[in-house]
Amino acid sequence: MPDYPLIADHGLIGDLQTSALVSTEGSIDWFCAPRFDSPSIFGALLDHEKGGHFRVRPTVEAFTSKQLYFPDTAVLVTRFMTEEGVGEVVDFMPTTSSKVATDIHRVVRIVRCVRGEMTFAVDIAPRFDYGREAHETHVAEHGVVFQGPHTSMTVHLIKEPDDERLGRFEVDDQGDLHAQVRLTHGQTRGMLLETGTAGPARQVRVAEAWQLHDDTVRFWEAWLAQSTYTGRWREALNRSAITLKLMTYAPTGGLVAAPTAGLPEQVGGERNWDYRYTWVRDASFSVYALLGMGFTEEAAALGQWLRRRLDEQYQGGGGGPLKIMYRIDGSSDLSEEVLEHWEGYRGSSPVRIGNGAADQLQLDIYGEALDSIYFMDQRGLTAGHDGWLRICEALNWVAENWDQPEEGIWETRGGRQDFTYGRLMNWVALDRGIRLATSHGRPAPVDRWRAERDAIYNQIMERGWSADRQAFVQHYDTQVLDSALLRMSTVGFITPNDPRWISTLQAMDGELVTDSLVYRYNPEASPDGLRGSEGTFSLCTFAYVESLARAGELSKARVTFEKMLTYANHLGLFSEEIALTGEQIGNFPQAFTHLALIDAAITLDAQLDRRERGMPAEHPSVPARGMAPPPPALPAAATAAEPAVPVSAGR
Repeated sequence: MPDYPLIADHGLIGDLQTSALVSTEGSIDWFCAPRFDSPSIFGALLDHEKGGHFRVRPTVEAFTSKQLYFPDTAVLVTRFMTEEGVGEVVDFMPTTSSKVATDIHRVVRIVRCVRGEMTFAVDIAPRFDYGREAHETHVAEHGVVFQGPHTSMTVHLIKEPDDERLGRFEVDDQGDLHAQVRLTHGQTRGMLLETGTAGPARQVRVAEAWQLHDDTVRFWEAWLAQSTYTGRWREALNRSAITLKLMTYAPTGGLVAAPTAGLPEQVGGERNWDYRYTWVRDASFSVYALLGMGFTEEAAALGQWLRRRLDEQYQGGGGGPLKIMYRIDGSSDLSEEVLEHWEGYRGSSPVRIGNGAADQLQLDIYGEALDSIYFMDQRGLTAGHDGWLRICEALNWVAENWDQPEEGIWETRGGRQDFTYGRLMNWVALDRGIRLATSHGRPAPVDRWRAERDAIYNQIMERGWSADRQAFVQHYDTQVLDSALLRMSTVGFITPNDPRWISTLQAMDGELVTDSLVYRYNPEASPDGLRGSEGTFSLCTFAYVESLARAGELSKARVTFEKMLTYANHLGLFSEEIALTGEQIGNFPQAFTHLALIDAAITLDAQLDRRERGMPAEHPSVPARGMAPPPPALPAAATAAEPAVPVSAGR
């Protein structure tokens, strides 16, 4: 389907409350406002005819395009080369220091000719509310207003004071605007899109647009300067850190799993989910990556986000399991529906918004949360008294409820099972709680937690281990392997040189690893309630690198890591999965993948450094995740007693 660019042929821009995807052909194909999880304004990525887009590209058919980020920023430059000249579209969303949610968001599109001359075609075709809300179009001297019953958007023209008009404008019968702009060497014009306003359109001077550009560049350069990472893969980790920051909702600190919905795990298949929410698991994992690179403020914000979820669930003697995911504002209404009128990316339907997995029981999230709490505590982000009470209440719930079937980390829809990974992470939750209580002298039912922790350990060794496979298996009633269990050595449940662990890695090599890429599990051998297959899971590949590094297989770990970097797109971005063709599939970009990349690189760096110094691989009983040097002194906001409770969240 040639009307759909590859998923990887996009760059991400954002303002820390929402974001947009811009293709290598200069088209904004995905943009939701005012928040990540709001209805779309442009959605051509999921339906090229009905989704809507904002395209700026040369009028000639024969052109070559290149795309890059302005160094160390989220400012995206799309370059077009033709026989007549070279032109650029510079795209960015001005950031704000305010953490107050707003309906007004801006996308700046600076258009310029840098050599020769070029005529640009401009097509603005909004489709409010996933294409379900009609709009009227009002063209004025300095721009255009798109007005719907519930949504509005104004496009202001960037031009010089003596310009009568940017170019020739036409409005078609669908209310879409079409224009042509001819520029010669050195000329700059453009458009500033503003959501949440119904005009009037105003003239934006070129100097004002460049000032917004310079301010945005300075913001990102200053933010990235906080990084403490100086290892071998600095460029890749810097881009991953910026990408994680772009997926953070500043007003609450919540991190979306991805800024997109409905992108398929198999082109033409039904595994098409909405990832624009905050999973407890994802954000908990993100704590390691962010603190590993020195970004303490973001880690503290994630802790505050989860603290509020713990308060809602357990304050006042409440009970029951945490939700596995929430909206970015902390609400839990994620009712799933299908957009029947959209065909889906390259015919991949159904297109789902909302997420029906929100009400699943996934017991592992407690382990990820408590592991991140423990890690943050080691870095100086210590829970106050009220925070400790919430932790105790959550762990008491785990001690009472760990031994029951659940849906598991991969959100299968084939029924509950006794998943080994869920048991493993419940062991982690209780183990970290015991360590926290002991190290700080906090009151807690430690004897009970220890008894339940040990019972989980014995159960996993007896029922999660398959003598036939000589490996730990996905759940107690199967012989299927599961790459989620790569974390067994990472969390300290088993040492990397234990014979059972070595044989498990060998079994995974034979069944789940293909040319260094790693599948989650075999859905044919372990039905998950869904049709079709999927690609290799990039998170699991980076987890495999980390496991190899901890097991001392450094050459294999490094080759695997370097191979995986070749699957990034031209900007260093990763989606969720890699297809057999090498194509990126699944929601894009994916927080899981980028945080796992950071973790793997930091661990591999540390182990390679030890080898260069003639030291053996490090096998701590409770790994200091990433083994990076401690970050600089924490900001005052992060060391306050209660606001910065070191708890975290994610998918």
